[in-house]
Amino acid sequence: MKNVFLIIFMSFQLNSLSQNIAIYEKPPVFTGCESQSIDNLKTCFNNKINHYIFENFRVPQEVVNDNYRGDVKILFEVNEDGGISVVYVDAIYDALKDETRRVFETLPKIQAGTYNGKPTYYQYSLAVKIPLVNPKTISNAMSEESNTINKVVDLNEIVSNEFDSINKNVRKYQDLEYSSQLNVPFTHGYYSRFDAHMNALGTNSHTAAKPYVYEDVARYYDFEAEKEALLKGSDGWWSRKLWDEHLVEIQGEDYWFTIDPFFDLQVGKDFDADFNSTFNNTRGLQVQGGLGKKFSFSTSVYESQGRFAQYYNQYAESLKAFGPDPAIVPGRGIGKRFKEDAYDYPVAEAYLSYAPATFINIQFGHGKNFIGDGYRSLFQSDVASPQTFLKLNTKFWKIKYTSNWMWLRDVRDEVIEDKAFLTKYMANHYLSWNVSKRLNIGLFESVMWTDTNGRGFDINYLNPIIFFRAIEFEAGQGSGNAVLGASAKYKWNNKVNLYGQFILDEFSLSDVKAGEKSWKNKFGLQLGVKYFDAFKVDNLMLQLEYNQVRPYTYSHNTIVNNYGHSNQSMAHLWGANFREFIIIGHYNYKRWYADGKFIFGTLGLDFNDGTDNYSYGGDIYRNYNDRPFDTGVKIGQGNKTKTFNAELQGGYIINPVSHLKVFTNLSFRNFNPEANTETTFNNSTVWLSVGVKTDLFNWYFDY
Repeated sequence: MKNVFLIIFMSFQLNSLSQNIAIYEKPPVFTGCESQSIDNLKTCFNNKINHYIFENFRVPQEVVNDNYRGDVKILFEVNEDGGISVVYVDAIYDALKDETRRVFETLPKIQAGTYNGKPTYYQYSLAVKIPLVNPKTISNAMSEESNTINKVVDLNEIVSNEFDSINKNVRKYQDLEYSSQLNVPFTHGYYSRFDAHMNALGTNSHTAAKPYVYEDVARYYDFEAEKEALLKGSDGWWSRKLWDEHLVEIQGEDYWFTIDPFFDLQVGKDFDADFNSTFNNTRGLQVQGGLGKKFSFSTSVYESQGRFAQYYNQYAESLKAFGPDPAIVPGRGIGKRFKEDAYDYPVAEAYLSYAPATFINIQFGHGKNFIGDGYRSLFQSDVASPQTFLKLNTKFWKIKYTSNWMWLRDVRDEVIEDKAFLTKYMANHYLSWNVSKRLNIGLFESVMWTDTNGRGFDINYLNPIIFFRAIEFEAGQGSGNAVLGASAKYKWNNKVNLYGQFILDEFSLSDVKAGEKSWKNKFGLQLGVKYFDAFKVDNLMLQLEYNQVRPYTYSHNTIVNNYGHSNQSMAHLWGANFREFIIIGHYNYKRWYADGKFIFGTLGLDFNDGTDNYSYGGDIYRNYNDRPFDTGVKIGQGNKTKTFNAELQGGYIINPVSHLKVFTNLSFRNFNPEANTETTFNNSTVWLSVGVKTDLFNWYFDY
């Protein structure tokens, strides 16, 4: 027992002694400074090396002749043996660099610095003034510490305080996203809040290429004022994070970032389904930020499970990719089986945004893009699953020019090789020109191609200012599928905008003149109008839109060069062979909002009943050579189907910064084909949902 107490006592004494031993640090000792105290060694080192440089440095004659005045910046170190060597030297004249290295090579060895009694290296920086200044001429009134014109800076000491200095630079977040190169989350409802501001008479804005970046919109709409107007005003941390702020907000001298959780939690009822309820359970995380003023980034990761209305589940399963997974959730991605009748569909989206100059923005990421002023787009839409893209936006004068290159997938069984999806490529150009303060005209071209003969991503299409149709012709017949388009927008006044699109896939003038409705006349048309502050009601926007696309538009005679990605259309979600009329209303008051949408449509679908297996031009993934006839082709041919979609949604925005809201959604869908088949049949659906969600993207259910 005595031995045990003795061991404990000795351990306590040794531990106490070790805690009282200070770490012994001693800087290098220059020759002639040996008698100085430790506190004065740095000052002595500084004085000695400056005197040595003054006495030994010979300013080159060319520097003297030019009457040069400036600095020579030197980075040097003292190693564990006391040797002094130059690490880096910067000067306008090479002769000054050479002379600096010569002088430092003549420096004597000194006593090395020590750390905890062991020799270590020290690194210093020094700026030598040219012409040289004699340290002895400095006034004796100066303190000893400043008794030299060139001060040696101990970089070791600076680095040792680096972590603390970073903490000191952290400041209150100042909503830097609103002036950044980040994308404004694209939802039709949110964009309606500033659509009128962007489209005011006399503005030089360009509104077709979406999503917008904050910096562009901030010229016309004050995001910070919107945030201030919606503040709840509570000082409590939990209250601020719930109602008014990002969950995490960090800002430093030249960086910032925010972190927010993502939710889409909803339950509902499809009153026509044979299951009890619908649900969606999405959890995720969004991180966004900026480095300097020119570089921004955003990344979002979602983990989701869901069961939707029965018609939507059936459509998702009709998009099934090669492999064991039962569905592709439209607009999101491949859905694995979850339980017996639901889907598990993880999604990741991210992009980098860089503006090397005020007139250009470059983005590389995985997500969606949209071109148009309407609810639909006949050029490029955001209805398909996310895809990899490289986008270049250029603005000058009255012009905005958008180039987009995309890496897409064909996931059907018939194109799979070695159990891998087929990669195909898409490139498009969109030129937007503000002809006057009222009229905007846009020109569009796009091409789709695959890895024919091992050409991969064809470098010819990387040129942002080339005509795709000519390149497609040079590459050979069947090498790609090019389409052309034109758009227009007219600002009738500050309250009313007219807009439209025309897409041309193939056009035969002789067939048009023949008046026989040839299948070769493949084109689509959009006409629309927006009415801001409708009927003098603030923040009420009404929108009317008509779309029609002739049969076989967007399709191709090869198996993969159609205008699609992951079994979904890259333009209108109905593909082709349809016409529709849309009525939309958006209203917001403070944090409250209400949306309404009514869609009347006519589609021409295929029968696929074993006796009639022709392609009638609605399914863009089918080869148009499977058509039943060459003339008399008209919209709605085949299994003519009338459809009506109505949707009403109302809710409250919990947090306008993170776009978190609580909502109730009621939708009605009537689908009425002339002939019922195994996959196409008469159906009416009433779908009611309630939930809480972070609203960062459009999700379309009006199939």
